[in-house]
Amino acid sequence: MRNPAESRYGVFTTCLLSLAVSAAVHAQVPPEDQIEEVVVRAHPLSAEGLAQPAAVLSGSELERALAPSLGETLQNVPGVHSASFGQAVGRPVIRGLGGPRVKVLEDRIDSLDASVSSPDHMTTVEPFVADSIEVLKGPSTLLYGSGAIGGVVDVHTGRIPHAVPEELEGAVEIRGADNADQRTAAGRFDFGSGNFAIHLDGLYRDADEYEIPGYAESAALRAMEDAEDDHDDHDDEHEAEHDHDEEEEAYGVLPGSELEAQGGAIGASYVGERGFFGLSVSRYEAQYGLPGHGHAHEEHDEDHDEEHDDLDEAHEDEHGEEGNPFLDLEQTRVDLEGGIDAPFAGIRKFNFRAGFNDYEHSEIEGEGEIGTRFSIESWETRIELSHDEVLGFEGAFGAQVSNREFSAIGEEAFIEPVDTQTLGVFWVGQRQFGHLDLETGLRYETVDHDPTTGPSRSFDVGSAALGLIREYDNGWRVSTQLDLSSRAPVGEELYSDGPHLATQSYEIGDASLDEESASNLSVNLNYESDTLSLYLGVFFTEFSDFIYEASTGLEIDELPVYQWTQQDASFRGLEGDLTWQALAWDNGDLAFKAGFDTVRGELDSGENRNLPRISPQRWRVGVAGNWQGLQAELTYQVTEDQDDNAFGELPTEGFDDLRLHIGYGLQLGETTVELFVNGRNLTDDEQRLHTSFIKDFAPRPGRTIEAGVQLRL
Repeated sequence: MRNPAESRYGVFTTCLLSLAVSAAVHAQVPPEDQIEEVVVRAHPLSAEGLAQPAAVLSGSELERALAPSLGETLQNVPGVHSASFGQAVGRPVIRGLGGPRVKVLEDRIDSLDASVSSPDHMTTVEPFVADSIEVLKGPSTLLYGSGAIGGVVDVHTGRIPHAVPEELEGAVEIRGADNADQRTAAGRFDFGSGNFAIHLDGLYRDADEYEIPGYAESAALRAMEDAEDDHDDHDDEHEAEHDHDEEEEAYGVLPGSELEAQGGAIGASYVGERGFFGLSVSRYEAQYGLPGHGHAHEEHDEDHDEEHDDLDEAHEDEHGEEGNPFLDLEQTRVDLEGGIDAPFAGIRKFNFRAGFNDYEHSEIEGEGEIGTRFSIESWETRIELSHDEVLGFEGAFGAQVSNREFSAIGEEAFIEPVDTQTLGVFWVGQRQFGHLDLETGLRYETVDHDPTTGPSRSFDVGSAALGLIREYDNGWRVSTQLDLSSRAPVGEELYSDGPHLATQSYEIGDASLDEESASNLSVNLNYESDTLSLYLGVFFTEFSDFIYEASTGLEIDELPVYQWTQQDASFRGLEGDLTWQALAWDNGDLAFKAGFDTVRGELDSGENRNLPRISPQRWRVGVAGNWQGLQAELTYQVTEDQDDNAFGELPTEGFDDLRLHIGYGLQLGETTVELFVNGRNLTDDEQRLHTSFIKDFAPRPGRTIEAGVQLRL
């Protein structure tokens, strides 16, 4: 185990020596950090530029950011945070909004997993097999429905090829890290012949419990527990037991943070002169611990678990003496896609997309028994047609249909089975007036919930948007967008009634909840030149009937009771990103980078107006350089304290995050070899994410050194 007091200067010296040695080697690999225009494939109007702010990770930038979860992979994107639940789980939070308000897509179709049902459920969309990851910030309900009222994260995998490669293309990567002894291997290949294209990919990841720089419990939680103990009258025997508990408190390693995942896919397409049709089948399996979950079990089951005294020895050997609970996940997914250019008069392109998913996971208790089993059978399909100019507008219209059959059976089944059907129709369009572009769109959607117990509910929700883009000849662009959107409550918000030990709470839904509505205004400033890329964005969102969990101040079975309720709320924020290529020379360049984001979310009335788990303010600076095949990037990010806390929520201390990437590329015939070293949290700071439900029980990993090699054909 690493000593938390270990000097950081040894790491810095090692990294600088590695940089000096690598710089002595020469290879003719061109610089990779060039500023270039990107097209957001998740939006049909992006080729002409979007009024809505968007970010894309691809190429070397994506490779440097890769992490086991989507939230961690996107952590350097301004406005995007992670609802972390250990190293396996990290759903993205966009501009302070997460959960059922952020849509996670795989190739423009919903992930169709259980990640929106609970924060301890991982997203089965794997960043390591992505071509690119796109983020649409702010309401994206026009194209993707009410579940995208906060934004969209779309992972493009290329599992259904759109074209036939001229030759074998692919990449294989192996990486390992000292912290948690993490090992990852991933590969993907694309090839074809004639009119047929084939895609293959696979992934394996394994990690032990990871090291942390201090106690698993936060200082704020330990202080609160000590204060509560000081108000109790303890006898000598109880004081001795309490002292023993303190000695046994987790320190240096986070219990229940282990992870193992494996998956892969095969896809094939027939590609003709005017279009294509393809199919892919993917399989994903994961087994991961639930950090902080054991603490909840200890409190909740203190008076009820006499029948669990005889622990399974084999499980103890594998998952630790205390028998931390873990989750065993299996998913099989089938995707279809077809596209035709100019199928008939007035239509430029027709695209059909469908996904079918069979998902199941079991939450295994510390004694090896299945506590709860979650099952989801779901499908989603969308049809999109890009049309020629109509009344001066070019755009796209389409329909989206989905069905989700959800069930949870077991002692932690805090919600009864519920079936959900959704039908939506939409249109988005764009028209140009000189240097001014006008974007607009409409969507109508119906959502039906049919539970096994409780009343069925139906919702009719609509959305509209109006955006303006002003392009200037000198590289500046100003855009503004007004969105009027609404969201139907999800089944968990309507029908929950039971202990939800992942969030260490007793949740009570409200079957009478109405849909929530939002009015959003965003203003964005962009500048692009050969050497400078600048983005500044400001946004204001007013919610009517905002749905959130309110603390009641009561307890059931020693768990605090939270009631799903509605109240008007507002969000406002500011974010920015800058890349400046300060120097350029033959086979090299040097660039400086900076970014920041801040958001404030609060209720419009009440004694305590703060909303829970709102992202804290962040800022970062960095420097990146390329020279004759050598790439290096040093980033320093500061996350500020978050003390605007909701009732029942503890403050979160800020932290620093120093990261270093060093890569060296060389060409060996037709193969490009990339060697790299990544250093994360090099100062070994205690890092807790305020957006996490278990931030007071599970900090992020301590200092981590990762090394790997990638081969690209």
